[in-house]
Formats: sequence, structure tokens, C-alpha cells
Amino acid sequence: MIGLARDIEIFRPTVERFVKGAPDALLLVEFAGEEPQPQLAKLKQLVEMMGDLGFADAVVEAVDPAFQRDIWEVRKSGLNIMMSMKGDGKPISFVEDCAVRLEDLAEYTDRLTQVFRRHGTEGTWYAHASVGTLHVRPVINLKQDLGARQMRAIAEEAFEMVREYKGSHSGEHGDGLVRSEFHEAMFGTRMVETFNEVKRAFDPDGLMNPGKIVDPPKMDDRSLFRFKPGYATEKIATAFDWSDWGGFAGAVEMCNNNGACRKRDAGVMCPSFRATGDEQHLTRGRANSLRLALSGQLGPDAFTSDDMHAAMKLCVGCKGCKRECPTGVDMARMKIEFLNQYNKRHGLRLFDRLVAYLPRYAPMASKVAWLLNLRDAVPGMAWLSEKLVGFAAERSLPRWAARPDDGAAGVGDADCCPAGPAVVLLGDTFNTYFEPDNLRAARRVLTAAGYRVVTAQAPDSARPLCCGRTFLAAGLADEAKAEARRTLEALKPFVDAGVPVIGLEPSCLLTLRDEFTALLPGEDTKALAAKAMLFEEFLAAEAEAGTLTLRLTNADGGKALLHGHCHQKAFAAMGAVEKTLRLVPGLDVETVDSSCCGMAGAFGYDKDNVAVSKRMGELALLPAVRDAGADTLIVADGTSCRHQIADGTPRQAVHVARVLDRYLAQE
Repeated sequence: MIGLARDIEIFRPTVERFVKGAPDALLLVEFAGEEPQPQLAKLKQLVEMMGDLGFADAVVEAVDPAFQRDIWEVRKSGLNIMMSMKGDGKPISFVEDCAVRLEDLAEYTDRLTQVFRRHGTEGTWYAHASVGTLHVRPVINLKQDLGARQMRAIAEEAFEMVREYKGSHSGEHGDGLVRSEFHEAMFGTRMVETFNEVKRAFDPDGLMNPGKIVDPPKMDDRSLFRFKPGYATEKIATAFDWSDWGGFAGAVEMCNNNGACRKRDAGVMCPSFRATGDEQHLTRGRANSLRLALSGQLGPDAFTSDDMHAAMKLCVGCKGCKRECPTGVDMARMKIEFLNQYNKRHGLRLFDRLVAYLPRYAPMASKVAWLLNLRDAVPGMAWLSEKLVGFAAERSLPRWAARPDDGAAGVGDADCCPAGPAVVLLGDTFNTYFEPDNLRAARRVLTAAGYRVVTAQAPDSARPLCCGRTFLAAGLADEAKAEARRTLEALKPFVDAGVPVIGLEPSCLLTLRDEFTALLPGEDTKALAAKAMLFEEFLAAEAEAGTLTLRLTNADGGKALLHGHCHQKAFAAMGAVEKTLRLVPGLDVETVDSSCCGMAGAFGYDKDNVAVSKRMGELALLPAVRDAGADTLIVADGTSCRHQIADGTPRQAVHVARVLDRYLAQE
């Protein structure tokens, strides 16, 4: 469980904090009472006792309530952490709740481990040892007959041991389909006959939970399994590397229906479900649809059908599930894979084509910015763009800048980066052509901090570099790969020289850390991912290292309301942007507890999605912005987030770079 939790982004920071090294096991000890001081005294005694036993520094003291909550959250998520194991072999529950006397638990655990090894597997362990039961799940592949045979053999030996210890084979939860078959051996014939009498008296037709407790089937009857005999999935030529999961189908099967995506409280996942309340628009619903389609259970060609497109359409690619799903289901990446296949069969709408190819035609389009900006100035033009293309008339479109950013400083190759604090500022399409003042502000801030800002260019120099995000959103994987190769080639000299690559737009910069490594797996993409940082991540890291020299004026009690881009949250970058804003002396920073803003790139501009997009914004973000004081800075690093705020409130949000630029001390 410790190893698996370290591989899950939402749990990794907590685990790294309370786990020292690589222990074989951990024991969580909790002291509880009305007053804190007696509990702290007991904790001190525990530390002293462990020291006397020769284990000095073995106790991690968790006295901060937030830290305690995080630790217990890892423990509560133990089941889903177990199920995050990649591959066909999974920790399977069938001897999980066996309970024995506490004094027998160590011996029982050791004997059960030997049983697992005899049958060619191992078990995962966690839970409440203090009451004589451990949640234990042998790792078994139930797609195979061998797995079913292993399960039965292990169950029979384990239950026999439990009876030997005068324990119970269901010490915590119900018996269900797995244990009911063994009740006679556990409880005796008379008790089982009594179960039957009660069942017949209250449910003579056997309508309620048939096969549970009374008249159970064989526990290894594969017709009852999720993966029934003959289960097989369609092999498709994927755009991404899914080898860690044993293929695309294996990644889809990671969804174990735990339902964490149904939550409506803090966190990102799942914004479309929060807006519609429909299971179809849920990470779990989409994963099940994909699995059933890939395994042929929805009929031929179901995977690329219009029905599947409808199920996937409202996925906004927020990546909340990548971080918050306990089993790591990355539906955003799966949607790209689906669209890549769907478009080969059905083609692209004009709307999607215009959005996808924006980085390619932006240099030419920007030359007639005045003409394109008439869409929201001339009556009837917005209506016409909706009818002809699909851009929602009730949405204003981003305004093309009269003077795009030209990457002003230090264009060149690795020779322009001699020893010294050089950084590469990667100008994305959106900030280059629509909000160039953000790039100019970032350049001024970095320069004021003593860094030499350089710009990488593609060998052809025909247009700026592009992360391929717009192509990915449309499922055009080949075009995205072309952009990735172009960007890799241009940035490689800088990465090899150890120069940080800094970006402003979270969805673009984080593509270098995420999709690039799956589109073009290899050492070059790994190296780039290690050097790619958001503007705020870079400054926060430099400040923490004590190497940042940035003179900022005092905000004198000013306030900032921060909305986090979904990808900032998914990649745990929110702490960095909060720290960066707090570099401004006297600035009070408050973070909106919100999910996706609802705009999600081009999602909210689509006439088909505009209503859902607005509902997402109204869940938390837009009301919070409207309630903010007139003198409060509204901060949002995502370009789509800023546009949602501008469309849904009277306020304008700014990038964190603009905030720091505003408070730069004048020389």
C-alpha cells in the first residue's frame, strides 16, 4: 500500500511526509481524549518507549490536525489505493475480513502469507490490526481460469485456518457471494438451516439479494465475474503509450466503480457530473462505457459510435480524475485516444478544425486582427458565426492583439546560455496572439529578478513553438506529435544545458510534462518534463531555495482572489501560485474552492456546450468573483478561466505575472 500510494499524485506528498524510507510495515497509533495535553504526554511516552527498544527516531509525530486528517485520508482510501495496481493482476477481496484473536494475528498473518506464496502470488495488507483483523487481498488475475482456481484454493485454506483459531471469516463486512458458500463449515448445519427458514419466511420468492447467505452459488463461478469467460478487448492502434497498464483497455479497466468521481465537495473531479448529475457524464460512467465497447458488449463499432461520442462529449479534460481518482483513471487522456479513433471514422466539424489548427494559422490571422475582432462588434456577426461554425453567439471570443508578442529577448540556441541564470520563456499561442501583455509582464519580472530571458525558436522559424494542446483536444494525435517533435528539437539544446523552460498557460506548459511523455516516450521527453515549469512554480522554487532576488512594493493590505486552473490542481501546482502571490508584501491571498471554471479551452465556446459550461462556472467560481470587493484582484492563470470570468461577471481576471509586474519596485 505504501508503494502504491507513492505512485498516486494526490497521496504522494502526504506519504512522503509520514513514511520514512522504505519500511515493511507501518503502525498508526492514535491517542484520543477531551484535552490535548494528556494525549501529547502519551505520544512522548511512545517516542521514549520506541527509543528504549532500540528504534530511536522511529515515531513520526502528527500533532497538526491538518496533517492528521491527511494521514487518515490515505488510510481511508486504502481499498482504492490497492486497486490502483496496474496490470491484469489485482488485489482481490475474498479473505479480506477474516478475524482472529489479537494474540493470534501475527501467526495467522505469517501462515496466510505462506499460503499465498504456495499458490504463486502475494497479498496486500492494511487496516485495523488492533481488533484482530487485517484487510488482506491476494493479487490474482481473474481474467483467467487459473486465477479462479487460485482464489478457491486460497479461500479454502484461509477459512480452515480461521476456524482453527476460532475466528470469523467475516469479521467486519457482509458475506455476500464470496463467503456464503462456506457458512455451513463456519456456523454449522443448524445455523445455516435457520438462515434458510428466515429467508423463506420474509422472502419466499427469493427476490431480495438472491444467492447471498442462502442458496449461494460457487464462489469461483466465472459467469458471475466482471471478466466472464471469453472476455476479450478490441486491439486498437493507440496514439499514446499505454504500456504501463498493459494497453489502453488495461487503463480503462482501472476504474473499479469506487465512485470517488461522484463527490460534490472540494476538488476538481468531476465537473460535468456536478453540472448535470447524470452518471453518463461521470468518469466512472465513461470508463464503463469504454470498457463495454472495447470488449464488444455494446455491439460492433460501439467504440467509435455516435453514442460513445455523446458519452464522452462533456468531458472537459480537466485532469481532475488523474489526480483525484484513487485508481488514477486519466479520462482526459482517454478522451483524446477516443477522439483520435472517432475522427478517423467520422471526420472533424469545422468548429473543431478551426480550434485545432489555430497555432498554424495564427501568425497570418493576427495580421488582420481588426477584421477578426469585428465578430463581437458588428450586430449579427456572432449569430452568423454560430450558424456557420458553431461558436456560441452568447459568448464573446478572445480578442486578437494588435501587436502580438515577438519573443523580444535573446533568440538563439544553446550558445546564448553561458553560465548564469538563464531561463527559456515559452510563449504559447494564446498569450502570444491574444494576451501578449502577460508574456511581456513575465519577461519584466524575470529580468528584474536577475534572470536572462531567452526565447527558443523552431529551426524553420516560420512560427512560434506549440505544445499541440489544441490538436490533442480535437483528437488529432498525429498533428500533436508533429508539434511535439518540433518543440523537442528546439528546446533540447536548452534542456541539455540545464536551462529551465518556463511557461504561463497551465494547459500548454503541463502538456510538456504529461502528454509529451506518452506521445513520444523516451529520454528526451523525460528530460524536458523535468525542466518544464510554470512561471509560478519556478519563482516559488527559487524563493524556497533562497536564490530569488525580486524587489516588490508593499500591497498595503490589498487582496487577491485566486482561481486555480484545473491542470494546476491536477499537478499540485496551486501551492506554488499561492506562494508566488504572497511574495508581494502585504497582499492577502484567498483561493476560491472551485472545480473547473467551465470554459475548459474551447469547450465553453461550443454552442452545444455553452449551457453546461455556464452551470459549471456558477457552481462556485462566478458567485465568488461577484462577491469579491471592487478593490480585490481577481487572479487566474488559465486563459479560458479568465474568459469565463469576463463573460460571467463584471470583473477582469489577470495572470499572476501581471500581479507581480504591478508591484515591481522601481529602480
